[in-house]
Order: sequence, then C-alpha cells, then structure tokens
Amino acid sequence: MRGFQVKELAHHSKIELSYDVPEPEPKDGEILIDVYSGALNFFDILQTQGKYQIKPQLPFVLGTEFAGRVAQNSPIPPGCPFKPGDRVFGAGQGAFADTMVAKLDSVLPLPDELTYEQGAGLYVTWPTSYEGLVGRAQMKPGEWVLVTAAAGGVGIAAVQLAKVLGGKVIAAAGSQKKLEIAKRYGGADYLVDYSKPEWQKDVLRITNGSGVDIVFDPVGLVQSSFKCLAWRGRAVVVGFAAGSIEKLPSNLILLKNISVVGLHWGAYRNHERERIDVVWKALLDLFSSGKAKPVTYSEIFSLESLTQGLDALEHRKTYGKVVVNIKKNDTIWAKL
Repeated sequence: MRGFQVKELAHHSKIELSYDVPEPEPKDGEILIDVYSGALNFFDILQTQGKYQIKPQLPFVLGTEFAGRVAQNSPIPPGCPFKPGDRVFGAGQGAFADTMVAKLDSVLPLPDELTYEQGAGLYVTWPTSYEGLVGRAQMKPGEWVLVTAAAGGVGIAAVQLAKVLGGKVIAAAGSQKKLEIAKRYGGADYLVDYSKPEWQKDVLRITNGSGVDIVFDPVGLVQSSFKCLAWRGRAVVVGFAAGSIEKLPSNLILLKNISVVGLHWGAYRNHERERIDVVWKALLDLFSSGKAKPVTYSEIFSLESLTQGLDALEHRKTYGKVVVNIKKNDTIWAKL
C-alpha cells in the first residue's frame, strides 16, 4: 500500500512516498481503518526528525489524525460499537497511508453532517479548545474571551466555541489576513493584530477598560496578555507555538488576582478518562446541530503532495486544519 514511511530520521522534505508499505495488522483492541483523509499537525514535522516526544520505532508511517471507514477485513473486538463500513474519525500512528490501525478507544463515529476532510482534523484540536474554555477556564455566557493564534486549528475552534457558548470574542493574530480568517470562519466579534506594539491597548479599548475575562493562548503570549486581563481573569496555557516557553511573573498573578491554568488534553486518558466522553458528547452534539463547523485550509493536498502541505504548515502559511486526501472513491460502500 501507499504510505509516507519514515525509514531514517530526517526533515520531511527528504522523505519520499513509499508504494510498498505492508498493510498493518491489528492487535487486540484495535481495528483496521481505510483512511480517506488525514490531518497535518506541527508535531508531524518534528516526529520525522526525532524531535517529538513520541518516537515510534523505525520504520514508521507518519500521521496521527484521520477520518475514514472501518475496513471490510477489520477484526471487530468484543464490545466494539462499529462494523465494517462505518464512517469514523480518530487518532493513531500511521494516518498518512491507505490503511492504518487504531485503538478502539481512540475512534469515534463521524457525524453524517461532516465530510471526511472536516472529520480528519477533529480529534486533537476541538476537545482541546472545548475543555480549555469550559473545563479549565469555566467560561460563562457574556464573558470577554481573547483567543490568540485565532486562525490556527486550535484557535479557530476556540473562537467558534466561545461564540456558541455566549462569549464576546476577540480574535488575535499576527496579520490582517489571518484576522480576516478568524472573522469569516470563526465569527469573532472583534479583531486585534498582536504584531503591533502595545496591542493590549486595543483590547482594553474594546472592553471599555475592563480587560478580558479569559485568555486562551496556544502560542505563548500569556505574559503579554496579563496587561489586558481583567481582575479575577483566567489565562489558559494551551501551547507554545511561538517556540519559547514563557516564565510568568508571579507578582502580576497576585496583584491582579488572576488564575493561570494549563491544559494537556492528551493526559486526560491517564488522569481524567471520564471527562473525555463528556467533552465528546458536547462536541458531537454541536457538529450534528450545525452550531459548530470544522474549518479546513483552502488547499487540500494528496499523499503525493504531502510534503508541500507540511512545508506550508511549517512556514505558517495555513489556517484551520491542513488536510491530505487519501481516498476519494466511496462508491463501494454505496453499493453494499
């Protein structure tokens, strides 16, 4: 089968698509997936070079997030809610290939309202955004919410969700183009360009001097955001896309009576498993009702052009989720 197989650690630009990758064999508790679409993540770029914390044994197929169907020849483990042909999405190692295996507890049903392209980018970003706002920031209707990196995969989901939850949303990004994306696809109420000096004054002006109640930050601007965070405000640390880990001044946390909370969604499987089902039920209800809609980058890549998609992601030319299409022909299931 086809697969973007990493045989030696290297930058993705030095890796070619393979056409003779063996089909993976499911183990206990796993099912076989026919992959229709896969989503690109920044950690994919790191993983090919051995710079990501998850280091599969060589050789391995790159890619984590997927959407597709349960394969006709997949084993069905005891208690599995799926049958061959069911549309699903989820995560597992090896999504950039024709077929992959995934653990049963990492697979969810793909709502009929969503395409494979939309479903491929759900598993990592959307629960991160939802739990960051609802579980960690304890967001309430009517609150001011500032979302940084608002055109990225996690950011644009957070903008949409904050709006759905009744918030007054300020989208922040580093260019006018990305701010327009946050407005068009996220529905942000206000826009702020944080590449400008003293951008926090714009936030204070928008909020009539009170500042925002919540800062949702995937980029590493928490300390800068302290200047426009309200009394009793909450800052949610989601990531460090800017590349450096912040060292926060605890005196400001004390003086403004603010809270700084972290979010590591991947760790919920080990520490708070019961919360996962709650978050996904809420999200799937929002997708099914049409209140939330995944945003994909305008250019859809193929397996053959995957490196171009990774290049675009690496150089921050994208918005929403970057997607690679792997299968297009769905007619076999229409006939069954």
